[in-house]
Amino acid sequence: MKLVPDLRLEILEKVGIYSNRFSIAEPKVLFTPKEVLQEPKELTEGRRTTTYKYFGISYMQSNLIFINVKKILDEKTLDNTIVHELIHMRFPYLSHGKRFNKLVRQGLRGKTFSPYQKRK
Repeated sequence: MKLVPDLRLEILEKVGIYSNRFSIAEPKVLFTPKEVLQEPKELTEGRRTTTYKYFGISYMQSNLIFINVKKILDEKTLDNTIVHELIHMRFPYLSHGKRFNKLVRQGLRGKTFSPYQKRK
């Protein structure tokens, strides 16, 4: 996909809608590897120079997500990537796998999640 202003706005709207459904703070969205590199190193630690390889990346501690628009070819993959990255933020303890994929599917279908409760 080509990052044009309308697509940028559409992605930001979707991130806002899904963030609200998942009861998480809306993250800052980065759209290009260059934008990732322009962020302070401590915010994007771990995956700064390999961003071109991925559809998306969550930087949970910094409340940032990267959506690699150039790598994404269609709307379905875009939606899946947005939800995938936000599920990482909503369920930070959960690794990829069957349960994670189920949550992504539920998120895409419109399920809402109550706020995350940290155990005391």
